[in-house]
Amino acid sequence: MARIAPPTGPIHPDAQAELDRQLAAHGRVTNMKRTLGRSPAALAALMTWYPLRDEIAAFLGERVTTLFAHAVSAQTDCLICSTFFRRLLIDAGEDPDDLQLDNNTEALLAYGRAMARDFTGVPDEVFLPLKQYLSDDQLVALTAFAAMMIATNVFNNALDVELDSYLWNYRKEKP
Repeated sequence: MARIAPPTGPIHPDAQAELDRQLAAHGRVTNMKRTLGRSPAALAALMTWYPLRDEIAAFLGERVTTLFAHAVSAQTDCLICSTFFRRLLIDAGEDPDDLQLDNNTEALLAYGRAMARDFTGVPDEVFLPLKQYLSDDQLVALTAFAAMMIATNVFNNALDVELDSYLWNYRKEKP
C-alpha cells in the first residue's frame, strides 16, 4: 500500500496542467505522476526526465537509452521503474533477463548500475571506458539522466507508490 495516495480531488492548476499534458503525450497518467501532482514543483522537477531522456536517446538510440534506464532502476530495486522499462524491452521483442549487448553497451550499463549503487564512488575502471566513445558533453547529459532516474526511483521506493495495473504482467519473477 502506498504511503501517500494520489490525490482524489482537485489539485493545484499548475500540477493539473502538467498531468493533462502527460495524458495527452502518453495516453495515461501513472500513479507516480498522480502522486507527484500533490506538489507542482516536485512534478515539474521530475518531469524534466523527458527532455533529458530525449537528449540521451539522440546519441545512444532508443534501445540503449531504455537499457540504461532499466539498469539504473533494477539496481535501485525500483519496482515501478524497472517494470516500466522491462515492459518497453519485452514489447520490443527483447528478453530483459537475457540481453545481447556489445562492449560499449555493457560499459554503459555498468556505469548506470555503479551510480545507482554508490554515486559517490563510481570507480575509474567503470567510468573511463565511456570516455572512449562518448564526448564530455554526452557524459554530462548521461550522468544527469542517471541522477534523474535515481531520483525517480527514490521517490517511488520511499513512498511505496503502487505499481500501475498495466505493468502487472511485466514484473520480474522474484527468485
